[in-house]
Amino acid sequence: MSEWRNASGNTLRDYPRPSLAVDVAVLTVAEARLHVLVVESPHDGLALPGTFVHPNERTRDAADRALRTKAGVSDVEMHQLAIFDDPTRDYRGWVMSMAYGTAVARDRLPGNAFLVGVTDGEPDESLAWDHARMVRLAVADLRARYADEVDPDYLIGHEFTVLELRQLYEAIYEHALPKDTFRRQVSDGLDSTGKVSSAAGGRPAELFRRRAGTYLPRSAAGVFEAHRIDVTR
Repeated sequence: MSEWRNASGNTLRDYPRPSLAVDVAVLTVAEARLHVLVVESPHDGLALPGTFVHPNERTRDAADRALRTKAGVSDVEMHQLAIFDDPTRDYRGWVMSMAYGTAVARDRLPGNAFLVGVTDGEPDESLAWDHARMVRLAVADLRARYADEVDPDYLIGHEFTVLELRQLYEAIYEHALPKDTFRRQVSDGLDSTGKVSSAAGGRPAELFRRRAGTYLPRSAAGVFEAHRIDVTR
């Protein structure tokens, strides 16, 4: 097969091309706070797990590889957040990065996972390159999804009390939620299991599970969000 050329006779090799990387923001809730998973970069301090995309490799496969080899995390659902394409974003050269986001229950992460707390959508420690912006975008995306459905990432398992669910949402949105108002907002997304909790030292409480295919009311976002994250910073 002959090599492709445009009307001017140029081939693809005649056009400068950036390197393509992926970076993954893995969010979790630990000790009643939102955290992001980071790794130590040999030359650049703390960073999101990431890697360069290999020839003939999809960005999703590269993201899976980065999590598996650099953070010991595998078999997680993730989705694309945005392409970060500022030509000056990486001192090593012209590097574009596809940012992926995901949220994973703490018990699915390695026990020695390096977690950094998140405050107002911002990691509590400095991250390399523009990874703090990726975290802000991932947190905004997480909050939008949690305003649509009851714990879609199963951060608290399959069965839970309304109190446990509210505490999860308070960690994600970083502010207290009125218990009666919260219950009204999520009630359509819950099914009773017919069982009660057996937590020691506490009053038994009804256990619920998520109601499949149910979205929360539009008012939920306004109730849950104290403020919106500025993802443009």
